[in-house]
Amino acid sequence: MHRYKDFKFWQVSRSFCKDIYLLTSKFPEDEKYGLVSQLRRASVSIPSNIAEGCSRTSNKDFSRFLVIALGSCYEVETQLLLSYDLGFISSNDLEEHTETLISIVKMMSKFNSTLV
Repeated sequence: MHRYKDFKFWQVSRSFCKDIYLLTSKFPEDEKYGLVSQLRRASVSIPSNIAEGCSRTSNKDFSRFLVIALGSCYEVETQLLLSYDLGFISSNDLEEHTETLISIVKMMSKFNSTLV
């Protein structure tokens, strides 16, 4: 078992989740059950799956949860692109959050390659 709070990628993904909540608080009210909900749930899924994976007793199981967290990263990226396309976020917001996601993906992918 691993200590999830020690992983830099968990720490960054937790902070990223907070940033997504702040970003989506500026979205139009009629997106509350659309992109706002989707972005928030997907961003919460990243650190949550890392933490859940850490509780598993085998590296294979932990790796599976990291892959799920990676999928959530790409889900968030797609939703950020859609948010930009719809004019809900600026190009600066898109770039900033995409860079953070890329960083999380790289850290998780590198670590995950040590598990298998």
